[in-house]
Amino acid sequence: MDDPPEVATAWAATVLTIFPGLFPGPLAESLTGQALAKGLWRLDALDIRAFARDKHRSVDGPPAGGGPGMVMRPDVVSAAIDSAWDGVRPILYLSPRGRPFTQARAAELARGKGAILLCGRFEGVDQRVLDGRAVEEVSVGDFVMTGGEIPAMALIDGVVRLLPGVLGNAASVEEESFAGGLLEAPCYTRPPEWEGRATPEVLLSGHHARIADWRKAQAEAVTKERRPDLWRAHVARPADPDEARELSDAQTFAGTGGPMKEHDQ
Repeated sequence: MDDPPEVATAWAATVLTIFPGLFPGPLAESLTGQALAKGLWRLDALDIRAFARDKHRSVDGPPAGGGPGMVMRPDVVSAAIDSAWDGVRPILYLSPRGRPFTQARAAELARGKGAILLCGRFEGVDQRVLDGRAVEEVSVGDFVMTGGEIPAMALIDGVVRLLPGVLGNAASVEEESFAGGLLEAPCYTRPPEWEGRATPEVLLSGHHARIADWRKAQAEAVTKERRPDLWRAHVARPADPDEARELSDAQTFAGTGGPMKEHDQ
């Protein structure tokens, strides 16, 4: 049975993995899960092993030149990619040597049709398939995991929450961390005093202009203290919107010290 029109045209994530049973996982819960059930976005998990050509469904081989571990084969991975690619959506490989995934990149992906996410395992994926299929390497942080499935979930969650109709209050997106190149200001709620710690008086004043100024000052202070790379980029932020978007993409990359060598995130 064909999907309804609204589902067929929804933002679509196709995950290529040797563990399709991990999906949707946490993506089926909370706001992302509700949006998935409503057809605001789609998720397909394809088993890479289904494209293996031998009776053992092998997806990997020993690294050329020697060394530890195994490498995912280009013929198998390319067949999985080709089965999913529609000529429109970008192909993203979750890898710690990729460009850092930023809020700006999440917003860019949310404006598109979706993404095809390649989850590596073992020592990584043969470079030839990455080059031959114009795969974009994306990193969710300077650390290594056993595979790309959890980073893929993080990326999907970061994009899906930006889709129209997913968040109950769209304004919250405009005030969160990275939205303006800064980290978010501290948050408070009831009760006004807890264990001797009081909510800042300005937040209880009802004076919207003062509250906005306080939050801006707090965001600047916490960014300067915790993320000097973001602060430097914020201070240098150009007035031109197009240049600002390009700079935003580079903000978290500024402090990474360059790409890592491992491939398996």
